[in-house]
Amino acid sequence: MKKNTKTILLVVVVLAVIVGVSVLLSMRGIETFHDKYEGADLTKDVEGMERTGTYTNYLDDHADAEIPAESIEVDVFDNQAEGDVHEESNPEGDVDKALYTGTGSKVTWKVNVPKAGFYNLYLNYYLPESRGVAAERSVLINGETPFEDAKNITFTRIWADGGDVKVDNQGNEIRPTQKEVFDWQTAYFRDDMGFITEPYRFYFEQGDNDLALEAVNEPMLIGSLELKAIESIKTYEEYSAEYAGKEGSDAAKTFIETVQGEDSTLRSESSLYAKYDRSSPTTVPNSVTHTVLNYVGGDTWRSSGQWIEWNFDVPEDGFYNIMIKGRQNYSRGIVSSRKVLIDGEVPFQELSVVSFPFENEWNSLTLADDNGTPYNIYLTKGTHKIRLEATLGGVGGILEELEDSTFRLNQIYRRILVYTGVNPDIYRDYHIEKTYPEIMEAMDLESKRLYRIVDEMTEYTGQKADQIASAQTVAQQLERFVEKPQKITTEFVSFKDNITALGTASLNMSDTKLDIDYLVVSGTGVNPKKDKANFFTKSAHEIKSFVASFFVDYNSVGDVYDANSKDQVVKVWILTGRDQGTILKSMVDDTFTPESGVKVNVEIVAPDALLNAVLAGRGPNVVLSVGADQPVNYALRGAAEDITQFPGWEDVMAHYSKSSYEQYGLDGHIYGVPETQTFNVMFYRKDVLEELGLEPPQTWQELIEMLPTIQGHNLSVGIPTAAGSSGAATASTSIMSNAPDLSMYFSLLYQNGGDMYNENGTKTTVNTEAGVKAFDEYVRYFNDYNLPTIYDVVSRFRSGEMPIAVAPYSTYNTLMVSAPEIRGLWDFTLIPGTEKSDGSIDRSDFITGSATMMIRTKNDELRNNAWEFMKWWAEPDTQVRFGREIEALLGSSARYATANRDAFRNLSWSTNDIEVLDAQWDQTVGIREVPGGYFTGRHIANAIRKVINDKIDSREAIIDYSIFIDEEITKKRKEFGMPLE
Repeated sequence: MKKNTKTILLVVVVLAVIVGVSVLLSMRGIETFHDKYEGADLTKDVEGMERTGTYTNYLDDHADAEIPAESIEVDVFDNQAEGDVHEESNPEGDVDKALYTGTGSKVTWKVNVPKAGFYNLYLNYYLPESRGVAAERSVLINGETPFEDAKNITFTRIWADGGDVKVDNQGNEIRPTQKEVFDWQTAYFRDDMGFITEPYRFYFEQGDNDLALEAVNEPMLIGSLELKAIESIKTYEEYSAEYAGKEGSDAAKTFIETVQGEDSTLRSESSLYAKYDRSSPTTVPNSVTHTVLNYVGGDTWRSSGQWIEWNFDVPEDGFYNIMIKGRQNYSRGIVSSRKVLIDGEVPFQELSVVSFPFENEWNSLTLADDNGTPYNIYLTKGTHKIRLEATLGGVGGILEELEDSTFRLNQIYRRILVYTGVNPDIYRDYHIEKTYPEIMEAMDLESKRLYRIVDEMTEYTGQKADQIASAQTVAQQLERFVEKPQKITTEFVSFKDNITALGTASLNMSDTKLDIDYLVVSGTGVNPKKDKANFFTKSAHEIKSFVASFFVDYNSVGDVYDANSKDQVVKVWILTGRDQGTILKSMVDDTFTPESGVKVNVEIVAPDALLNAVLAGRGPNVVLSVGADQPVNYALRGAAEDITQFPGWEDVMAHYSKSSYEQYGLDGHIYGVPETQTFNVMFYRKDVLEELGLEPPQTWQELIEMLPTIQGHNLSVGIPTAAGSSGAATASTSIMSNAPDLSMYFSLLYQNGGDMYNENGTKTTVNTEAGVKAFDEYVRYFNDYNLPTIYDVVSRFRSGEMPIAVAPYSTYNTLMVSAPEIRGLWDFTLIPGTEKSDGSIDRSDFITGSATMMIRTKNDELRNNAWEFMKWWAEPDTQVRFGREIEALLGSSARYATANRDAFRNLSWSTNDIEVLDAQWDQTVGIREVPGGYFTGRHIANAIRKVINDKIDSREAIIDYSIFIDEEITKKRKEFGMPLE
């Protein structure tokens, strides 16, 4: 008993100590770094380390410019035009006629400016039906782009629900499809990243100026264009004085209306649709057993400039208050901000930024001043619009500084790299402080800048966010380098990794996600109730959810049909993920089944479940996203249907290039419809190549000739390698990848006039002269020219360490999302080719992807129903909608790589990008799948590794391994009873 008492006392003492320490820690102030940078001039630049062409540079260049008080209207019809530009009658609205500007066009206006100074550009525009993506325009003033970001000014479209909410046969609500609304809009020319929260200021000289707009993407009708005088928004005090004495009636004072978030009327993107939340007991409406659309926003409402709009009615003229029930539980230490517009305008300055701090629960935020006094907003009787637009607010300027800092850090890294190489000798003293004193100065300056950025972000958010810790880490490392320069070489690799982490953190902090449950518009005499969950409501909610989990199938998507009913229900398996499956099922239920009458069950399964299910006779009728090698292998075993037996198959395949389905064919039959595809393009850093005096190579010979210059600066070139992996997940290890990338070898094989197999597919032809030449050429890039076999292409390209890289075109999306600091400094083009005797360049490029496959069945009706589904799934409209919704849900880096060429042109690629990709796509080649073909890639990779690692003769290696390939092909052809010659 005595022992138990001592134990209890000990536990009590330990708990008391822990509580005491926690209290003391909570009372400790947030660490600041003012002493690190106080008194330092952080605006100066170190020569050779500055960033040029930015909007900040532009403002600094015109620091003394005036701000004229008068606006200037541009006569949009008095212009000089190039491309498709013409007058058009107004499709709708109050504008009598408009100027149509087609994609690729350029319109120049002569504008007489009475007084030199800064002006905003203000546009009244209409986006006609096209590809459904935002329009982009490039601004030129007097023949020059004023700053880099003026090359891409975006203008949003308008989207709305295409019908009413439907309910499936499980009692779950299905969101309606999204349709585009065509209407006139007005917009200032702004920063699409949102770092600059105010509209761009453009400087015009006194007298005649040339103002030009180049149509980078999408056609546009221009109703009016104005050089608008820069005006500051009135404060709430000024606003109140303007409406003083306009007291409303009792009906206005006692009015209250709740506007549900899911009932938004218009939005800037099709992805900002209603969603379902069952995690909180206070979400309205609420259900733990059924899907109920009850909020809007979320992951997709993340970028500055995205907006959602609601309509509401007030009974009388008068003052009203607004409360927003929102939730920002995505990023700790980050605030999510919104601009509030009433009837298209921000009523007063204080509503330019309304911030939602991080909270796990819903936050009912009344629009009020710092003392909590609600803002009284004057509204006239009738219908009004309230719009919430994502903005970075005060974080924008901080993130702009962080982006510039990341750019300069990459320059510092590259300058040191030229001197020390990628892996410096840790035992050698490079005396960097003597060789490059400007680098040490730049490091010291950048360290101070980063410390200030950390303080600014902490002060703005009220707490130190996890993401900003990356800036502190780099600042401390730079400080350490300045104090002890010898540490630069020992920590050089980690320095690069920290820069990459800083860029990623900057990107994450620019996300401004927010959920909206509802808005409350109320009279000044009403105090709206604020929903707040307590212990009891949370407990009851969790208990209900737990009990419901035993009875409700939360994995079912949309209408679920009885497979044993008289209707022939098509079972579709999707092997990619739940998000893709949910979107597919929604599309099936709202489009395919109502139009065709064919019922479909969609199931989300793991790829390795397919084979066992088919063998057991319990597989699907149609399977999506199977690997390129699967259709023929299933067909050889009698498990896949030949689509050429169905009527209309030629029309379906007309949407695809022949190379896209080369792998799905065998002996004149086709066993799959292409779904996604990938092929390589060449990415290049414009700024680095310009520094080196180089142009993007057109042929492999040109690439070889420029390698001494590139490698002489300790930079490198990346090509897909069969000896390792260029993926980020394995780039940090020297272990060989089990999934080698042979795409570049295949491309060289076809560029040299070779082929993988003979005409009948009975033998490989990699041992022919063309095959041997391609193989030797490929391995020489690694053996003779020392190109890296293992690398992270995004990281190296981003830092400039790899100014040329051949990589899958999907890398474009990753770079656009993850490397904003190098916007405008890179591009992509066709891969280098092999010059032929007639002077032409063969740019054959290997293509592969995934397919949609039909599993064989004896039921004719079911087989025909499955074909109807496959035809619908392959339609361009279906693929476009699926691609847009996936990108909207998962972000630009997950842009859908549809194999349907007609659909591809309608996804979110710019016109110039589509031209390059189309040109490369036209030169792609697919490789036939043959029995035993799995041995081909395996042994070619073995041969490549053998030559690179053991330095054996390339001809001998490929010939030896071709024997193994042929033996396996012969073995499999015998097994399947196929001719051997």
